[in-house]
Order: sequence, then structure tokens, then C-alpha cells
Amino acid sequence: MSEKASFFKRRKKLLIVLTVLVAVGAIVIANLQSHREKTVKVTIDKVKKQDLTAIISASGEIKPKKNINISAQVPGRIIKIGIVEGQEVKTGDFLLKLDSTQYEANADRDQNFIRAANADLIQAEARLKRDQSSFGRQQKLYDDNLISKDQLEGSKAQFDVSTAQMNAIQFQIKQAEASLKSTMDSLAKTTYNSPIDGIITSLRVEEGEVAIIGTMNNPGTVLMTIADLSVMEVEVEVDETDVVGVTLGQEANVRVDAMPDTVFKGKVTEIGSSALVKATAGVSTQESKDFKVVVTLENPARKLKPGLSASADIVVAEKKQALAVPISSLVLRDKPGVEKNAPNSAREEEGVYAVEGGRVKFVPVGKGIAGGMMIEITSGLQDGQDIVTGPYASLRELKDGVLVKSETKKESKTS
Repeated sequence: MSEKASFFKRRKKLLIVLTVLVAVGAIVIANLQSHREKTVKVTIDKVKKQDLTAIISASGEIKPKKNINISAQVPGRIIKIGIVEGQEVKTGDFLLKLDSTQYEANADRDQNFIRAANADLIQAEARLKRDQSSFGRQQKLYDDNLISKDQLEGSKAQFDVSTAQMNAIQFQIKQAEASLKSTMDSLAKTTYNSPIDGIITSLRVEEGEVAIIGTMNNPGTVLMTIADLSVMEVEVEVDETDVVGVTLGQEANVRVDAMPDTVFKGKVTEIGSSALVKATAGVSTQESKDFKVVVTLENPARKLKPGLSASADIVVAEKKQALAVPISSLVLRDKPGVEKNAPNSAREEEGVYAVEGGRVKFVPVGKGIAGGMMIEITSGLQDGQDIVTGPYASLRELKDGVLVKSETKKESKTS
């Protein structure tokens, strides 16, 4: 009996040793197979939550909200300039005066013509009154059969002539008064006063020059430009693919090339409803499809000047603690089992390669806003999950189940 127990005991030990040897062999074989399998070196990062801010950047220039070009309204020689460029003016302040001799002479001529016409009118009224009385008497005599009809008609004709003469003089007076009104308007336009409170940003003429008015083909003389610098704007050009995300009231950070260390706060106050038309070699074109967007600065510095180059970062969306991944990790691939003739939207899917047990698996994702180099993930991934973020060449080689090896930052720098 003891020999039999000893036999079973030795047999049990032998089975245990064989089991251990088989397990060790399987592990060794698996390791050898894994070493022979191709490994792709990739950069692995974790899905994490962070604040995202989506911005649209555009360039343009500083402009005052009120910017008035004062042009010549009547021709004349400039005889006096009362301001200098850069001077601050108030509404009604004297700016400039043209030679008004001709307009004053025209006004005197019209006034004298009106006086003479009024004297003629008095005479015409007296003649009309006399001829009216004469016609009345002739009518009474004709009714009593004391004069002929020819005499009555002659008296009536004289009365009508006097009436017409008086009406003609009245019309001449009205015409002269209209001419005088036009002359006085032209005379008033020889003196220019400031229409707004502002600063003379440009003075383009000097005393002695002749100002001319504009015609259909030739622009008139621009005498000066007055701008209200208390309200400044940045007028930028936004691409058509971005302008759809811009709305009134969105905040913007503005940087001026001449003041690189200062960031100005502003808000979108105007969005163009049609694309800007740009002329190329004299031909209008809309190839660029840019739209005008105006950002009004909240606290403009007094050093800001019209025409300075500036750029605006318009904040179009913000998310706090959004699940995000690097944009570089996104991969676009063909859906398995979909016909090639299908439209792109049905044939392609976008996602990332998640890392599980050293191997990758493609995971379709839903996207949200993009902020900087990161993009929001709305579905498909979880916080803390490992994903492949690069490099681009490695992402192109990946397929489901491929074995990957992580490149640490230290290794990538050394290599």
C-alpha cells in the first residue's frame, strides 16, 4: 500500500513539472513570435479634459468709426486755412475759406435784379389796375349799346396784356429769388466749418491752391479728413469658410503691429453680407471670397492712428473642461464593406487609433470645436484613454490590431 501511494505521488510531481514546462514553452514561443512581428513606433498620449477656445484670425487695419473726407463743393482759390494737421477741433470750428468774390458779386447781381423787378412789378400792377377799370367802363357802355363790340374787345385785350405782363414780372422775381438762393448757398460753401468733434488726420491742400469740384469721371479736391478717434475699429477680411461662424457681439483680441506688446479688447459690431469685390488688372473678381468684419475696440489708446496694420483673433466658441485630443491624431479612412461608388460622406469615417494591450484599434469619434492644436471629442472616447497622436507617417501605416511601441519624448529628442 505504501508503494502504491509513493507511485501516485511521484506521478503527480511529474505531471506538475510537465505542466510548468509546457507553460514556459508557450510563453517563450509567444515572445519569440511577438519579437518577429512588425512593431510600429508611435507617440501615445491620453485623452484628457481641458478648456478649449475656438478663434478665427484675420488681418486688416485700424479705422475710426467716424471718418469724414471734406471735399470741395464749389470751385475756388484757397485764401485761408485755419487749422493744421493733427489739430483737435470741435463742431463748428473754422477750417478753411475759398475766394468768395465771384459768389458775392453774383449775389449782388441777383439782389439788384430782384429790386428792379419789384419796381417793374409796381408799374405793371398800376397799369393792370388802370386797364381793369377801363375795361369795366367799356363793358358798361357796351351793355348800354353806346360803343361797338370792337371797342369792348380792344379794351379786354389791353387788360389781358397788362395781366400777362404782371405775371411775367412775378415769375422773373421768383426766378431771381431762386438764383439768389443758389448763389447764397454757393457763397456759404466757400467757408468750411468742422461738422464733428475730432482730429484733423489729413490736410491735403495749402493756401493759394485752387479747389475743384468732382465730376462723373474726375473726383473733386479732398481738402482734409476729420476723424473721431474716441471710437476706433478694426476692419478685417475673413475667409468665406470662417465667416459663417462669426456673429455680432463676439469678443476679439486685437494686436497692432506698431504696438506688439499690447492686446486690445473688442467686439464684433458689423459683418458684411456680401463678398468683397477686388479689382485685378482693372477687372473685378470675387475669387478670394473674403467678407468684411468690423471689430470695435473697447478702450482704444490715444496712440492708435488710422491706417495702422492690425490682426484680430475673434473668439467664436468656448468650452470648459471639454474632452479633447490633438488634431494630429485624427485619421480619415474608408469604411469597411462600403462600395467605392458611394458618396464620400457614406464611404469615409473619421476617428483615432486607441491603444489597448499594445495594439491599436480604430475608434470613430464625434467632433466639436477646435481650439489651437486640440479638438473636442463629443463621442467615441473616454477620459484617460490611450490614443496614437503621431507621427503622421506612422498613422498612415496603422491598421486594427497592429502592434505599436511608444516613443517617449526623451527618445524622440535623442533620435
